[in-house]
Amino acid sequence: MNAFNKPSKVAVIGGGIFGVSTAVHLARLGIATVLINDGPLANGASGRSLAWLNSARKRSDAYHRLRLAGIDRYRTLAAQYPDASWLRFDGGLTWDPDDTSNEIAEVFGYERDLGYHAQWLAPEKIAGATPGVDARAVTPQGAIFNPGEGWVDLPSLIDTLAREFRSLGGEIVTEAGRATVDIEGGRARGIVMAGGTRRAADAVLLAAGGEVPAIVAEAGQHIGDATPVALLVRTKPIRHPLKAVLNTPRVAIRPTPNGGFALDSAWSEEEVSIKPDGSYDVRQSTLDGLLREASNVLEGNPSLEMEDYGVGPKPIPGDGEPVFGELPSIPRYFVAFSHSGATLGLIAGELLADEIATGHRHPLLAGFRPGRFSPSQR
Repeated sequence: MNAFNKPSKVAVIGGGIFGVSTAVHLARLGIATVLINDGPLANGASGRSLAWLNSARKRSDAYHRLRLAGIDRYRTLAAQYPDASWLRFDGGLTWDPDDTSNEIAEVFGYERDLGYHAQWLAPEKIAGATPGVDARAVTPQGAIFNPGEGWVDLPSLIDTLAREFRSLGGEIVTEAGRATVDIEGGRARGIVMAGGTRRAADAVLLAAGGEVPAIVAEAGQHIGDATPVALLVRTKPIRHPLKAVLNTPRVAIRPTPNGGFALDSAWSEEEVSIKPDGSYDVRQSTLDGLLREASNVLEGNPSLEMEDYGVGPKPIPGDGEPVFGELPSIPRYFVAFSHSGATLGLIAGELLADEIATGHRHPLLAGFRPGRFSPSQR
């Protein structure tokens, strides 16, 4: 790269974890930053994420390394907020169905070879490692307990980061409607808000969740998109010993800061339909089914009551891998689009802010550039 001019002002579109994390890291670097969101902060996928902090099971080496760096940053944050109810490292427990798809033995060997902390437990041994699980629900092949995993409540984290961002002079504009990137002379020059108002900037980060592929398409760029609909159910508080995140064949569960549980699953998401007006149809039988499946795997099979639920797009790139960095054809136009928003939230914000501020392309993001979707790469 030739002479690089550090930006004096950056605009960020998106009030989820990627947008807010990048914005606060830019502010820490002394760059004037404005964050624009279509509604309140955390109103998108970050507000309905299971937010399990992990690098469990199988994925590419580059993705695993990035996720480990992400977990490392949460460890640092946990040391800053040791009493936080919204960030916990009490491990993760996973088991598979009792059929030919069960990969527990293979996954355990894979994780062990990576040096990823894993314990393979028979059902009757689980209580000695982590409380709160009905051992009768665990399949005979056993479960893997990963002691180093945890969870975060993303709305609470986003609120914490937003307070710091404002204290550093950052500007947050909420309820702004759908914003797009202002491109002039072949490069990003700022943003255009829903009412047509333009905000100039030297660089722009688009971190608008499931809207990212459609917004970059307006500039003639392509990012593969496999975004499904996600459903997260939150229960009312209940006294229960479960502390770990559970990833089971029929339901995933994590504790919430108020003493309830957050629940999701693949099958329940498939039962959500989209109405002609674009709203979502969530059947009561689906919600009841999630509560029932959760009760089945919890010690004592407690009666769970729903407090609320969130439904909407879950950002997933077309090839399943994260998309971070500058668009190859439009200088100073950066994007953040990925599943695993919780695990990657802090590290992605840190590395993107550094790239925007310095022009240095971080090697940890080398395999996740948006250019891989360009026609020449495809």
